[in-house]
Amino acid sequence: MSTTAQRKRPKSNSIDVEPTAKKPRLEIEADEADNAVSQTQDHSESQASSDLYLDTVNRQMLDFDFEKLCSVSLSNLNVYACLVCGKYYQGRGKSSHAYFHSLHEDHHVFINLETLKVYVLPDGYEVKHSSLDDIKFVLKPTFTKEEVAKLDTNTKYSYDLHNKKYLPGFLGLNNIKANDYVNVIIQALIHIPPIRNYFILNTSETSSSSQLVERFGALVRKMWNPRAFKGQVSPHELLQEISNASEKRFKLTEQSDPVEFMSWFLNTLHKDLGGTRKRTSSIIYRTFQGEVKVETQSIGVKETQITEDESWLFDADRAITANQSPFLFLTLDLPPAPLYQDELEQNIIPQVPLITILNKYNGVQAQEIKGDLKRYHITRLPNYLIFHVKRFTKNNWAKEKNPTIVNFPIKGVDLSEFSDDPTVEKLGSQYDLLANISEEGTATSATYKIHVRNRASDQWFQIQDLRVEEILPQMIFLSESYIQIWERRKTPIKGKGKVG
Repeated sequence: MSTTAQRKRPKSNSIDVEPTAKKPRLEIEADEADNAVSQTQDHSESQASSDLYLDTVNRQMLDFDFEKLCSVSLSNLNVYACLVCGKYYQGRGKSSHAYFHSLHEDHHVFINLETLKVYVLPDGYEVKHSSLDDIKFVLKPTFTKEEVAKLDTNTKYSYDLHNKKYLPGFLGLNNIKANDYVNVIIQALIHIPPIRNYFILNTSETSSSSQLVERFGALVRKMWNPRAFKGQVSPHELLQEISNASEKRFKLTEQSDPVEFMSWFLNTLHKDLGGTRKRTSSIIYRTFQGEVKVETQSIGVKETQITEDESWLFDADRAITANQSPFLFLTLDLPPAPLYQDELEQNIIPQVPLITILNKYNGVQAQEIKGDLKRYHITRLPNYLIFHVKRFTKNNWAKEKNPTIVNFPIKGVDLSEFSDDPTVEKLGSQYDLLANISEEGTATSATYKIHVRNRASDQWFQIQDLRVEEILPQMIFLSESYIQIWERRKTPIKGKGKVG
């Protein structure tokens, strides 16, 4: 594909436009003229020509992951892909870039990237042939409800054009510049069944939504495509829209914090899907939103400590204010890392059980925040619970990282002691780990990878950009967890799982 086709689209073309709805007048007239010609051509002659030209289609050159812009004009209106070389060109009329390309390069088969109609140029007639169906499916994968329902039971590998096997849903994502912080969030979200199923089934043809919603949905469908031409996907189109929608806050050329991106992305998807403050107003809130009770008391004299922790207790004689606060994820604070070294002068990497940092939400321990004491207790548990392990802090001089390892079980974490949710008896309070995002590097130079579980086989995968490999569950504990996504068990098991 031409490098010019990958350039950022001009600002004038950044609005939502139906590719065939607002074509320039010249292009409309040219296309209509060609349609009139095609109706008067001899059918047998055109069929013979189309069959001949179909032999020139080169699937190895096709890559539909990039921004759908003409490689000459950089317009996103009425764009066609040459099925011989893979480049994008605007229009198919006699004055169009696609028309000139067919004459100059002797390439004749083009597909409209929006309508999926295939034409032979310069003649201009449409080709309808079942041999092209695989190309149309790769360009716009579609799934039935029955197929989606079977995604979590599939253990069968597929094979791309290079005969390399891949497991649908466990594909690598290109790191174009510095977008690994986006890649790990995408990889996590596509493995959450209600999110995945919603965006696979709700296509742009059936719903009116933003470019961000449509491009994320298109990427989800490509990543679960069992008939892909290549066992990897480039998130280029989604990254471009993320940059536009966030007003350059998140760029593919600069590293950012995946927690900040996740917060922005989930809230923006919620808003673009028509979401309101109501918990059931969007698939985002229905999946992730919980509620926590926050109690506040003005600070006084430090009370008796709880066991050996430097914790605060509320004074029962002073006023306490309480309010309910919705959340999409919960932040867990790490204890300060030790500053000393062992006898070999090596830095000691501390470890902490998950239960210790979860005690922040036990409704007893309090924290001093800006002159007030606050304590937290979960009042509603979502079906998918996101934890953010706070590793980075900023002081007056620099950003610092806490390397403490968090110990946790893979399955059966019971959160009943941290919640007074009345639905726990019916829905259960035990959670299994579904995804774990870890941070590697320093506070100023970080990279990210993700561990995700195949729900069909219970096999864990480690994915870092394009690299996808099977791993043992024990290897997850060695990483510096940064974001975790836990899935509520549908059928509670007997006994409480140990949290750490």
